[in-house]
Amino acid sequence: MGNLAELKKIYPEKFATEDKIFDNIHPGDRIFIGTGCGEPQHLVRALINYVQSHPKAFFDAEVLQVWTLGVAPYADEKFKDTFRHNSFFIGNNTRAAVNKGVADYTPIFLSAVPNLFYTRRIPVDVALIQTSLPDDHGYMSLGISVDIVKAAVESASLVIAQVNSYMPRVHGETFINIKNVDFIVPYDEPLLEFQASVPDDIAQRIGTYVSRIIQDGDTIQVGYGTIPNAILSHLNNKKNLGIHTELLTDGVIERGCR
Repeated sequence: MGNLAELKKIYPEKFATEDKIFDNIHPGDRIFIGTGCGEPQHLVRALINYVQSHPKAFFDAEVLQVWTLGVAPYADEKFKDTFRHNSFFIGNNTRAAVNKGVADYTPIFLSAVPNLFYTRRIPVDVALIQTSLPDDHGYMSLGISVDIVKAAVESASLVIAQVNSYMPRVHGETFINIKNVDFIVPYDEPLLEFQASVPDDIAQRIGTYVSRIIQDGDTIQVGYGTIPNAILSHLNNKKNLGIHTELLTDGVIERGCR
């Protein structure tokens, strides 16, 4: 792995203080935040701390994100003049804000989001991401969260990366080079983890009823959550089921859908 101390000597301008980094965010900017378990928790906390200590630094910023497993303070009503959250998926941590009308939801297929960034129908001004340690050639992996993050990085005017030794180096189209990152914030912390919920009695009854209308050879689409998990748990006696989905959950893999 690359030595951050050596890279700091080569690219000293990329290792600024957090205040100096966030000084580059402007009123009205669209700020993308990495997805799910790959969310850069430290950068989110640092951004909120910056806003609280510099209340007039910027306003009317739009926060773009697919799904957050962490705390989503930018969706809190007290920050309504600073941030407007726009989610491509409604999760538990943002549902209340969307329901109250203080955050937005853009319904769209996940696979369609990158093109919105590349064509700048939704421009990304700032991308807050999390990566693995760089290798000897300065390449860092987006690790466990690539999805639309790579498109956001390649489209953003300003890229801020939290480099975390806990983030694994994953092969494939996951790599970005330090030359294409504007600021590096080294900060180690455990990654967020998704914990599957256990279906309750109501969900199990729903799963029983739905399983009765699914026939052998059917093709199904399954989301994630308590009810989809309950439905899948009642499909053990089905044969030759197909799956057409953007999302593969543990339940799909366990049931052997194809």
